[in-house]
Amino acid sequence: MKLRRVFRENSLSLVMFGLFVISLLGQTVTGFNAYNQEQKDHHQPEVTSGQYVKSGHFIEAVFENWESEFLQMSVYVLLTSFLYQKGSAESKDPDKKDAVDEEPNESDFTDKTPWPVRQGGLSKTVYENSLSTALFLLFLISFILHAIGGSIEYSEEQLAHGGKPVSAIEYVETSQFWFESFQNWQSEFLSIGAVVVLSIFLRQKGSPESKPVGASNEETGKP
Repeated sequence: MKLRRVFRENSLSLVMFGLFVISLLGQTVTGFNAYNQEQKDHHQPEVTSGQYVKSGHFIEAVFENWESEFLQMSVYVLLTSFLYQKGSAESKDPDKKDAVDEEPNESDFTDKTPWPVRQGGLSKTVYENSLSTALFLLFLISFILHAIGGSIEYSEEQLAHGGKPVSAIEYVETSQFWFESFQNWQSEFLSIGAVVVLSIFLRQKGSPESKPVGASNEETGKP
């Protein structure tokens, strides 16, 4: 019973992280096979799976995508704190004061109130912006690892064609790096914009990302 309760209360995150692990394993296996096929086609030595996960090909591919995902979510979390879309389930109502904008009332503090809120001052200020800050930091880490992995992969290609290897900083200055980034960023912002607008007119019963089925198109937020 206890295990069932744990799964019920955490099923969304468990399923999402499970899908992540399965997808990452799938990318690793297929990427490994594709890389070795490319090596074979160019009469280069094949690599082991251990060597592959340390290669620029794998590192660049993984963190190029993580970078765009964390950028998308950090920007979305931050922008929804002060921008609006009338009628969208993804927006606060521009004509009403939302609960997430209210200052916590000290008289309502309990032992379960997060300690930075009870502490007040700088701790509370940092905590108030901790979600977007954490997502931006994850984006920055992914951005750097994308640059490192990409520079390794790019250098291998350069050397194969008689060119010179590049550092991570030099790789960031290339069009190739920004092409890889922008091709992912544009799709992430498009998908978020689509959800924001489509949630005005369309519904998904049972989802907290949707307005109630009977709600009008003009109704904003998730009442």
